[in-house]
Amino acid sequence: MTTEELETLMEARAESQHLDFKTDCPWNVNTFAKHILAMSNLQDGGRMIIGVEDKTLRRIGISSANRATFDIDVMRDQIASLADPHAIFRVDFPKGRDGKDYAVITVLPFREIPVICKKDSPPAGVTAGVVYYRNSTRRVESAAVSNSTDMRDIIELATVRMMQRRAAVGYSVLPDDAAKLEAELDGL
Repeated sequence: MTTEELETLMEARAESQHLDFKTDCPWNVNTFAKHILAMSNLQDGGRMIIGVEDKTLRRIGISSANRATFDIDVMRDQIASLADPHAIFRVDFPKGRDGKDYAVITVLPFREIPVICKKDSPPAGVTAGVVYYRNSTRRVESAAVSNSTDMRDIIELATVRMMQRRAAVGYSVLPDDAAKLEAELDGL
């Protein structure tokens, strides 16, 4: 991630469904797990910028000691124990125009099926069998899906992704097959 990309994200000056700010802190799976699971279920994924105070959005950067704790292999192993299928993310350490270093976790959207929490972790605030999401119908937070609008968004995204992946490997529905499928669905 470049300084310009970081600055563009910081210009938002507010958290959103796809952007979360965290103060200077070390990597701790309990701090980040719910956010990574939730952002995995967004159409375009999301980003967390570490080094910005949560409430005031004051830029403080990340200390070199805290930066050293963001080991991508450890991070992926810890999140993999909680996510099914696995969550896809990376971490970058761009420098801001203010000369301070930041950590940015970029979470990619799920490939074909939504990411579900696969085991309870009370310290991380996650529960097995729950789909987490950055809601869009109230104050933005990473939380369990709690309303039909957010669940429909996830289901629609999964449907589109499944169709895209199948089309990419040569699957198609011929007009005759489409008519048969419609007739079968009418009977339900």
